[in-house]
Amino acid sequence: MTEDLTKTDVVTGRMSGDARHSQILQVAIRLFSQNGFSGTTTKEIARVAGVSEAMVFRHFATKHELYHAILDFKACEGGTKNPPWENPIIKRAIEERDDYAVFYNFALGALLHHKQDVDFMRLLFHAALDEHELSQMFFDQFVSRIYEFIGSYVRERQIDGAMREVEPRIVVRAFLGMLIHHSLNNILWDRKRHLLNISDEAAAHEFVTILLNGVKK
Repeated sequence: MTEDLTKTDVVTGRMSGDARHSQILQVAIRLFSQNGFSGTTTKEIARVAGVSEAMVFRHFATKHELYHAILDFKACEGGTKNPPWENPIIKRAIEERDDYAVFYNFALGALLHHKQDVDFMRLLFHAALDEHELSQMFFDQFVSRIYEFIGSYVRERQIDGAMREVEPRIVVRAFLGMLIHHSLNNILWDRKRHLLNISDEAAAHEFVTILLNGVKK
């Protein structure tokens, strides 16, 4: 279960500027994921980080700057700056027109990333429900590019005659829908896996098989 930082006084020693910057970001992500954006203040972030509120503003002059920094920070951990379209395995699969490998490696990477970063998943869920600006920022920086990336591949395979004619964005939405729903079930609603208890590898295989059975000629 996620530790509730709001009930913990975090005491820290002297840190370098970069280390303090990273620490404040991690605290902010955890608090936003637990309490939402309207329920989290810079004063609370400062308290849990063990710094003054002035120190928070020294690193992030505005909340908007903090939101940008969160996306950049998560990107550097393996998200948007190490995206699927730069994955060498997926790039090779695209060159070889290996549909299963393209979708399987994308699916497995997404499922593993969701499982390893529950706080960020919860944060994005809060952002979407609250119609928060970070939700649109994430969409612009990552989600729209995913649609373009997968949609372009689907369109190429349609031109090759390997996939039936269907709006590529519908294929993308169906594919992402399976992955996201599976992860949300595991993270939010069915943590003990009563409904479905399978490995990420098995889930990726089954979802991709369902997708390809529906779109391949």
